Amino acid sequence: MSITKETLQMHLKDPAIFCCRRQKGLVISEADLEDPALFEDMIEAGLLELSSDGLRIEQVLGSTLTANVEALTPITREVLDKVNDIDEKPEKPEETCIKEKERPTTKTGRGNNMIHIEIGKAKNLEQFSLDIPIAAFEHGDTIKCEEPCGGEIETKKKEAPKTKRVFNTLKKQHIRINEVEIGSETSIKDGRITIDSAITKRAVKEDPLCKSIELDVIYPDKRHVYTDTIMDVCPIATKVEGELGHGVTKVAEGVVFMLTGVDEDGVQIHEFGSSEGYLDEKMYFGHPGCADEKDIIIRCHVVIERLSGMTRPGPFAAHKCQDYIIQAIRDELKKYDGEVIREEICEDVRRPGNPRVVLVKEIMGQGAMHDNVICPTEPCGILGGQKNVDCGNVPIMLTPNQVRDGSIHALTCIGPATKEMTRHYIREPLVEGLAADEEMDLIGVIFVGSPQVNDEKLWVSERLGSLLESLDVDGCIITTEGFGNNHIDFIQHIEQAGKRGIPVVGVSFCAYQGQLVVGNKYATAMVEENMDKGGFENNIAGCSCVTKEVATRAIAMLKNKMSGVEILPAPKKWNNDVINANNKLLGLKETELVESGTLH
Repeated sequence: MSITKETLQMHLKDPAIFCCRRQKGLVISEADLEDPALFEDMIEAGLLELSSDGLRIEQVLGSTLTANVEALTPITREVLDKVNDIDEKPEKPEETCIKEKERPTTKTGRGNNMIHIEIGKAKNLEQFSLDIPIAAFEHGDTIKCEEPCGGEIETKKKEAPKTKRVFNTLKKQHIRINEVEIGSETSIKDGRITIDSAITKRAVKEDPLCKSIELDVIYPDKRHVYTDTIMDVCPIATKVEGELGHGVTKVAEGVVFMLTGVDEDGVQIHEFGSSEGYLDEKMYFGHPGCADEKDIIIRCHVVIERLSGMTRPGPFAAHKCQDYIIQAIRDELKKYDGEVIREEICEDVRRPGNPRVVLVKEIMGQGAMHDNVICPTEPCGILGGQKNVDCGNVPIMLTPNQVRDGSIHALTCIGPATKEMTRHYIREPLVEGLAADEEMDLIGVIFVGSPQVNDEKLWVSERLGSLLESLDVDGCIITTEGFGNNHIDFIQHIEQAGKRGIPVVGVSFCAYQGQLVVGNKYATAMVEENMDKGGFENNIAGCSCVTKEVATRAIAMLKNKMSGVEILPAPKKWNNDVINANNKLLGLKETELVESGTLH
């Protein structure tokens, strides 16, 4: 961001640094020089290193370049035709002057849809070069990258970096489960879960809309079985100390619940698409919201009252009755002293001096069966929680640990591939990535519902904008599940951040079928989730959602945006080669796309 004429006089004594690449023959003006107010952040990020040979702004104004010079490069006598003589008494070197080192240079270019940066010996780093990804994947002619360099970033002088401060610690004990069976009692012994076969008769009484429940167990080698639409995948986890977000939680490792359902007429409980079919072809095993490759699946199949599948109470009845069964297992897990195969320590930390960021997750809130339960009593549970629709879909702030401790139970019945199921939230890759990033100060995770009516969408989005402004954040990532109607408020959320000078990255399924139909000038950094070869909602549960690779690209993109690195326009049509190129640059595996309707 260059200096303005209004602030030039304030910075005449500051180092002269080019804000962008400049060509030989240029007569230097304030428009060519980086704003010194950004230097501190850039030095902390390793993007800039001042030089004792560098000149001051007052010494270079009006001089002509005799060589091409890269962005974020201190200006020295060797590249100028003249240096302005300034009469002044010798001054004590400023405290901000850094001991001479090999200075970093930044090269930007439009070749191969990437930005190449070469960095010398920066603080705590050896010399290396890096190709920064341009993961700006918005699609459709209506989305234009009107400001390739992003909006202006409002900055303030920050305190010197301090040691991280931990204010919540959560211990997740993963307990080994080797076997599951349906029997005559509910218990956990020697790594085996036994579920009382009669529990379904009690569970069905939890809601009058629930007509019948069936339980069965599916082992990893027996997955080529027919299944009705997959409504949810839910882990078995329980609090043994403290409340959600801190204390101790036990998680059954190697087993998950899978909820399926139809109404009395056999109509699948879904809205757009359905994952009915052979299970091994209809779930993307290993993705955050899904069962893992070696997981035992407890299938809970629920039949609800006819014609209630498209209402809020109908699908909720299925979730509520399943939760009754899971709670019985939770009660046994609390007292089970089994083998802890993995102990996960999660911390809510603050890192003063680092960029303050938030993760915004737009969740469904359009009525019908689009809803979620927030902050239940038990991890991933139902009881004690509130539905975001009943809360008016207003933004609700949670700590990262609360999210990682199962504060969201997903009720939504949108397209299977783009649906973030309950298990997704307890191990959300963006929460994990941002919380672990020592260069970030993750303030929290904001959940905001997507109303059905446009006026309500705008009202809720404005509340989000006010919250982001009040939190005084330096950047944010905004995600949404599904596509279509909720893309309207998704783009509005991006605008609410962008117009406040907050660098923002959007993450969504777009591809071919979900191309954005609305846009604004702030939607210049967009990350794609699609994993279908044709770019469609392919009815494979959990396929096109946030993965570790998506999260890594989004975090890298946010750092670029906050640093003022140029972000190039995306191709007008979705192209998975761009995603694979970005993954390769970040040392990630390539995205292997699947054929619609099958994983084979």
